[in-house]
Amino acid sequence: MSIDRRKATIFGAAAAVRVLLFTAFPGLPDLLTARVEVSTPVTSFKRLQEGLFLYNHNVSPYDGGVYHQAPILLPLFSLLPSSAEYPAFTYLLYILVDLLSANALMKIAESGEAGSSKLYTSPRKDKKWSSYAIAAAFLFNPFTIATCVGRPTSVFTTCAIILAISKAVIGSSYASMFALSIASYLSMYPILLFPPLALLCYDRRPKSPQPTSIYTSVLQNILAVGGFIPFLLYMSSLITGSWEFLESTYGVQLLLPDLTPNVGLWWYFFIEMFDSFRSFFLGVFWIHLSSYVFGLTIRVRRQPLIVLTVLLGIFAIFKPYPSISDTSLFIALLPLYRHVFPLMRYSFLASSTILYATLLGPAFYYLWIYAGSGNANFFYAITLVWSLGLSLLVADILFAVLRDELEVERPEMKGKEIRQI
Repeated sequence: MSIDRRKATIFGAAAAVRVLLFTAFPGLPDLLTARVEVSTPVTSFKRLQEGLFLYNHNVSPYDGGVYHQAPILLPLFSLLPSSAEYPAFTYLLYILVDLLSANALMKIAESGEAGSSKLYTSPRKDKKWSSYAIAAAFLFNPFTIATCVGRPTSVFTTCAIILAISKAVIGSSYASMFALSIASYLSMYPILLFPPLALLCYDRRPKSPQPTSIYTSVLQNILAVGGFIPFLLYMSSLITGSWEFLESTYGVQLLLPDLTPNVGLWWYFFIEMFDSFRSFFLGVFWIHLSSYVFGLTIRVRRQPLIVLTVLLGIFAIFKPYPSISDTSLFIALLPLYRHVFPLMRYSFLASSTILYATLLGPAFYYLWIYAGSGNANFFYAITLVWSLGLSLLVADILFAVLRDELEVERPEMKGKEIRQI
């Protein structure tokens, strides 16, 4: 069995960087765990440790309203030695999850789905980066590294989403739906990825003597997800001994009772919200988040992978409890579309805005919480800048893909400026 030396080098270097950060800076993991940019109330490693302590002492982990994560994480981490006494085992788990995500990302890149799908082939498809470069961009992304060192449970959701896409591009529908079910079980919002993911599974399905209609394929995927998720929920009820976890995990994300600051847009808005209007605006925010799914799926039907990429960018902006982990997942898929980068118009502005917010965000949070020379407006203002940069990036990549399609449909428009009237 031959060893892929380039892959081994990239993965080894990425693992070495993480091990170095864990060992050379022993206080760094706890420092990043406490950062609101890395951890949220539904992904925090500290809250996981509190829930794990209660679970190991035969007390419901959801007593006290601190632990809001999936029950299945509790037996997983209880198998590991104590992270306080033997942190190396926990570090190793997070490093392996990152490497598994990178390996799945390489398979997505090698499939060529980004440049040549079943229904559309870009004339620029040959201009692309290798799968090694795409994996390296993910593994050495500072957001990815900070997320790994900070140890939020969002890394498991990221891994499950990338695995779902990697299985979809080879037409393995049931494996893809199982990975999507795990991601949805862990974080709830990935279930919104089902429509474009189901279409991607259908487009890439293996050829068979008896072709399956798209309606039959989607129905099979619905039944698969409808079987996997209830099974995971039932197993969770056995782990915790009740169905109390439903309110403490998914109810928290739906109703937003914990308004701990984060890089998202929800927390400050609902701090200022009158209670009489809270239910209405919760509905408005959730409808806004989910309204992109079917419109994008229908409009960009010929390229389901870009729909998944854009939706992940939208979720990184508009989900209730976002973090830099969601941003790193979106940025990880962007290099797949190297062929349309020349068509993007605001890439420099978007990247500069994100970098600006990345540097000033921690400073503004420090001024608010520790120095006392600022207030919540300081930090929320920089999160607005952060969201603006991501919005520009999402809109720009979508524009580039649609412009690429337009130049194929109407060759006379190639090189001409598009003006909105």
